[in-house]
Formats: sequence, structure tokens, C-alpha cells
Amino acid sequence: MLFNFGQMSLTWLLFLPLIASLVIALANEKHARKLAIVFSIVMFGLSLLIWQQFHPALSGMQFEYKAIWFNSPIPVQYHVGVDGISLALVVLTTFIVLMAVLASETITTRPKLYYSFVMLLSLSILGVFVSLDLLQFFVFYELELVPMYFLIAIWGGPNRSYAAMKFLLYTFFGGVFMLGGIIYLYSQLIMLDPGASFDMIALARQCPYLPKLIQGIAFLGFFLAFVIKLPSFPLHTWLPDAHVEAPTPISMILAGLLLKMGSYGLVRICLGFFPNTVIDYGKWIMLLGAFNIVWAAMACLVQKDMKRIIALSSVSHMGFVLLGIGCLSSLALQGAVFQMISHGVISALLFFLVGTVYERCHTRDITEIGGGLAKQMPVLFYFWMFACLANLGLPGLSGFAAETAIYYGSFTSIMVSTLVKGILGKPVVIFATFGVVLTAAYMLWLLKRLFFGPETSRWAGHLSDARPNEKLIAWSLSVVVLALGIFPLLLTQQYNPATESINRLMVSRLPGSH
Repeated sequence: MLFNFGQMSLTWLLFLPLIASLVIALANEKHARKLAIVFSIVMFGLSLLIWQQFHPALSGMQFEYKAIWFNSPIPVQYHVGVDGISLALVVLTTFIVLMAVLASETITTRPKLYYSFVMLLSLSILGVFVSLDLLQFFVFYELELVPMYFLIAIWGGPNRSYAAMKFLLYTFFGGVFMLGGIIYLYSQLIMLDPGASFDMIALARQCPYLPKLIQGIAFLGFFLAFVIKLPSFPLHTWLPDAHVEAPTPISMILAGLLLKMGSYGLVRICLGFFPNTVIDYGKWIMLLGAFNIVWAAMACLVQKDMKRIIALSSVSHMGFVLLGIGCLSSLALQGAVFQMISHGVISALLFFLVGTVYERCHTRDITEIGGGLAKQMPVLFYFWMFACLANLGLPGLSGFAAETAIYYGSFTSIMVSTLVKGILGKPVVIFATFGVVLTAAYMLWLLKRLFFGPETSRWAGHLSDARPNEKLIAWSLSVVVLALGIFPLLLTQQYNPATESINRLMVSRLPGSH
């Protein structure tokens, strides 16, 4: 073990971006980018050291630290810790933030404010993944609204004000649903136990024993908040607009990390607190996931804007998470967590590559670009081809490992085999597999329309290939996609004990399990 940070290591990591935000805000404009890169590298390095010291075989949370602020009128505390699931998302966060900061070299307007907001956004995302107090979780969950709104509204495209406001309204009302669920849940617990708190570890033990109606109402508030952030049909319409108008690095963070806040909430809170409700409504969650996979993939086939295609593709791929959660299968749940990490890296790579084409052609409209770009930018073409194949689930890449686990786990799950009959059983899983075919169709068609065919005279001799910084970012993201595809155990061995623990709790509550 290189160096033992102890129980304060997560606190150091969590507040490092806050320190970075303040330092950058006080620094000279010309030093803002350098400072952001340095702090991002330190954050990523610290997360890797925590990863190296993590022991997946140990039960419970690790690197846990708790400090009680006050107990009256309500208990308020600072409480952080990670298991394998949350730690994987912490490392993903620091990695994607580093890549996004490196990709921000084109941001020349008010760089101090820009990088300060990026660091503040990193604080919010990390806070969600390490929080073990429900009130603290909510505060960090909502904190991201402020920096993300301004990052879109100030540095976004022509319709940035509309997209930023739409993002704000959707996610704000998602937070309202969550706050309602928190208040309702606490009000019910306090009547049963005067010593009730917002400690998420304690809540995971107490909530499954609440009356069924109380669980259902509280579950609904959390579920709506998380599927808005995921996002899921029909609450997804903020995402394409936000992506289209957001600058490229912010799209990388939005797709790679913010959507994972919703999926993480589904696993940590909806599954962890309300297993009985998930069992009762799992078939409908599966159906919603399958519909998202297929419907969003079909929508991609009629889009002309590159960013809108990748944005709707994210809706489709996050449908796999819903499918994996709803079927109550250990393998599918492992696949759902793997999908969070895999999609985070692949989507960041795709949005970065969209940005490289937009920077050269100054348009995202595929019909305007006209194709034939491969001749002038062969290196970028190879990265594009790799990313498209990863997104469609080519064997040997991370997308294939995630989707295979989800499909197989769903098809063989106990709930699908014994509890769910008729059209909501295995036919739902079979229907979801059409998403693979559709994904291959729109990704390969996108690749063809951009890079193949005769060279458009408009771009002849005017387009440059990948610069060194672009190669560094593309290579870094691509290597992770390849490594996780060839050796998925690198990731799964860290979080499998945590997913197994959640699944055992779920299975123990299935009818006939006793």
C-alpha cells in the first residue's frame, strides 16, 4: 500500500474542487486553464490512490467519516463513504472532468469564470457519489443546477438561454419531487422512532419495514427525480436541447457524469431503501427501460444534428440501466453498473469527437457537411470509427460487456421466469434487443454520412487532422473503453460484492423465497 490516507481521504477529494474553484476565481485569467488542469490531475490521482487502497471483499462502506453538526430541530450531519459502486463513479468523475478540462482549450471567453464553474460542478457530482446522509445527498444533487445552468447559458450555442432554462426547470422540479420524498419519509419514520435520522445506511435498514403504502409514496418521489436526471421517456426532452447548445466539454460532463447521478440514485436509494416497491413494480420499470432503448434508437435514425443523435443515443443506452434494475437479477444489476461507467466514457468520447468536427466545419448538420471527411482527417476518422463501434456494442469493447450482462441477466432472472408472465416477461427483454440492431444502424449510418463518399468541394484542403491535445484526449478515453472491454474484471471485481449484497436483499423478499 503506497500511502494510507485514512478516513479523511474522501473529504480531501470532495473539497479539492471547491478549493480549485476559489483559487481559479482569484487567479489571473491567463493562468486559469493551467490551474484547472493541475487541480484535475491531482483529483484524478487522489481518486486512483483511494481506488488502490479500497478492499472490495470487506462489507459495508469504506473511507467512512461522520461529523454531527446538530440534532435539533432535525439531525444534520456530514457523512461520507464509498462502496465499490460509488467508488467506480468517483474515479469516472475525476477522469471525465480531467478530459473535459483538457478539451476546453477552445474556451477563451471569461476562462476564470468557466473553469471555476467546472470545478464547482465537479464538487456537486462527487458529493452525490460519496454522500451517506440523505439531506447532504440532496444538497449536492441540487447544487449542480447553478454551475450547469451558467455553463450552458454563457458559453452555449445560439439557443443557449432556452436550453439552459429548460434544463433548469426539468431538473429543479425533479429536485422538488425528491425533497417531497425526503420530507414524507422522515415524517413517517419520526413517528415510529423519535431517534430517526437521515443516515442512508440506517435508512436502508429501516425503510423496507415501513408499511407498503408509505414505501410506495416515498419511492415515487425519488423515482421521478432520478428518471428526470437519467433521463427517461417522457421526461427526457431537456437533454437533446441541453446537449445541442452546451459547449463540447460540458456535453462530455453532462452525458458522462450528470446522467449517472440519476442512475446511481436509482440503485442506491430506490433499490436500497424500497426493495419491496421495486419488486412490485419491477416489470413496469423493465418495460420503461425496454421502451427507452428502442424508441430513442429509432429517434436517432431521423436526426440531422450530430449532437442530437448522440444525445438521444444516451437516452437509449440509459434505458439499459432501467432494464437491469427492474429485472432483479444479480448479473443484470452488475451489467447496469458497468453500463454507467462504460457509457460515461463512450459518450464523453463521442461528444468530444463531435466537437472536433464542429470546430472545423462550424456546423453539426450532417447534410451540410456532406461526407468525405476521412481523406482530410484520417486520425480523427479512426477515433470516430472506434467510438461508433464501441457505442453499438462491438465485442471486445466495454459497451458489449455491459449490454451482454444486462440482456442475459434479464432473460434468466428469477422474476422474469417466475413472477412476470405474458407480454411483460421475456418478450420485453426480446423487444429490447432490437435496440442493438437500431444502434448499429444509426451509428454506422452516421459514420458513413460523415466520412465516406466523395469529398465535398467546400472542405477540400481546408480541414486539419487531430492536434496533439485532441489525440491525447481521444487516446485516453479509447484506451479505457478497450481495457474495460477486454478485461471487465478490472472494474467488476471492485463493485460486485456491493451489487451482490443489494441483489440478495431483493431476492430474499421475492414471494416464495422463504
